[in-house]
Amino acid sequence: MPTPQCKTVDIKLNTQSFIQYLLPLEEILLVPVFYSRGLPSSKMTFKDQLNQLNALFFYHLQEHESARDLVQCMKKNDFAKNNIASDDGICLSTFCEDINAGGLELLQCVFEQLCKKARKVLPAQYSDLGDLVSIDGSLINAVLTMYWAGYRTGSKKAKGHFGFDVNRQIPLKVYLTDGNGAERPFVSSILIEGQTGIMDLDYQCHKNFDFLQAENKHFVCRIKIETTRTIIKQNRVPEDNHIFYDAKVLLGTPGVNQSKTSVRVVGYKIANSTFYVATDRHDLTAEEVAKIYKLRWEIESFFKWWEKHLKVYHLIARSEYGVMVQILGGLISYLLMRRYCHDNFNEKISIRRIRQLRNDIQHELQYPYCTKTLNNQILKNPKKKS
Repeated sequence: MPTPQCKTVDIKLNTQSFIQYLLPLEEILLVPVFYSRGLPSSKMTFKDQLNQLNALFFYHLQEHESARDLVQCMKKNDFAKNNIASDDGICLSTFCEDINAGGLELLQCVFEQLCKKARKVLPAQYSDLGDLVSIDGSLINAVLTMYWAGYRTGSKKAKGHFGFDVNRQIPLKVYLTDGNGAERPFVSSILIEGQTGIMDLDYQCHKNFDFLQAENKHFVCRIKIETTRTIIKQNRVPEDNHIFYDAKVLLGTPGVNQSKTSVRVVGYKIANSTFYVATDRHDLTAEEVAKIYKLRWEIESFFKWWEKHLKVYHLIARSEYGVMVQILGGLISYLLMRRYCHDNFNEKISIRRIRQLRNDIQHELQYPYCTKTLNNQILKNPKKKS
């Protein structure tokens, strides 16, 4: 395979609002040109790759629900036809084939660079608690012809394994497996040294807790109430508090599944529900450990918003490769929306602002002369919109 060449990203669109939306892409100085899978004749040019990127971003921005809907828009909508579709037009079969055959490496590169930039730009909401990453899996409904997406008889599902930056409210990592794919093996790959992974019951594994501590990767993970705990040191628990247990322990049954390295376990009650949480964070108070576990639900809110408004799980592709392309396109679209809301309104992402962006694009297309004189001023000195 030829060695990838590098070219600068040059995106030319004819509405100021869409330029603002895609502005973080211009912060990516260099991206490699990758070749699609298959025969050399099917390789994608750099321009083709940008068209595919723009098509996926446009798909999510406009809340399209199918590839057919998107392709029809790119044929009938002048803006989409001139700026999103390729020069020789687009058809449904060609678009779906491109999704299944190329672009994954480019999207991975763009996603990683956008994440790094966003982590520098976006404010950290819970910086006093550390670099927090919520980890969870999400099932994706598949069709029966997707043989690789095994789940159970008569039902096909894929599973995405995600890491979500709680402080900055952005996705960081994603891995794709069939619906029965185990979640625990991805924890170490998602976390980097110094980060704290926040996990639910399904991630309880005493051996993994040992591995994470050896790698200097932290965790706050809910464990089963009935888990055997061999107390090494009992910590003082404040009176009249929802915290009722705080101890340094070895988890599991000796000689069977006991951890080799001690962990801290905090027990507390909220609304008649009892929680036991294991962690290696001895620098926090028990209340802070409980707070961190509560923040795990930030990834659930992300899943709900992402699936509802970006239509990510309305699958365009059928292959494992193509599904990963679509997921990465959705994650990049979310990052662009997160940056757009922050950079222009100093707000968290919201569907109200995204729909306002769509209306602005249409308004600028209908009345181009009203906005033309403002374009250069806004680009050089962007102002917060009300």
